[in-house]
Amino acid sequence: MAKVELKQPIVDEISEQIKDAQSVVVVDYRGLTVAQDTALRKQLREAGCTYKVYKNTMMKRAFAGTDCEKLSDVLEGTNAIAISKDDATAPARIIAKAAKDAPALEIKAGVVEGNFYDADGMKTISSIPSRDELLSRLLGSLQSPIANFARVLKQIADKGGADEAAPAEEAAPAAEETPAE
Repeated sequence: MAKVELKQPIVDEISEQIKDAQSVVVVDYRGLTVAQDTALRKQLREAGCTYKVYKNTMMKRAFAGTDCEKLSDVLEGTNAIAISKDDATAPARIIAKAAKDAPALEIKAGVVEGNFYDADGMKTISSIPSRDELLSRLLGSLQSPIANFARVLKQIADKGGADEAAPAEEAAPAAEETPAE
């Protein structure tokens, strides 16, 4: 069996993973301890991301003719790719968070929704909150004015009920005094 025939399934695997991916991030993992790498893999897996180490030549072949083709320029040294099909910011966000504890971990570049970003661009993308967090913030900001309005109405109703009772009590003695004169 020729070497090409052995390598083609790996290239096909990479191609299949990046085909419908929201984001693909190339990471330099050199210098990570086994514990740090295991923790990173676990976090990425929990977020629905794929994280694998492939040979650079395999990745270059898989990236050829796709949106990820520009990533071939950064494939030098030890590299891994993190791929997400659901959340476009998840791989960058999780890797940047893990890089705070493991300075050896470095984002080289990435492709998010078909656009190439260098390391600085990926740092910016990593600061974007997840879709769920953005939706909860939106709902919170929509709900806040409604809740405040409801509180004001309740306070007006409570205050109005107390003020209406007081004038009625004052009016009754005044009515009684008028005939007595």
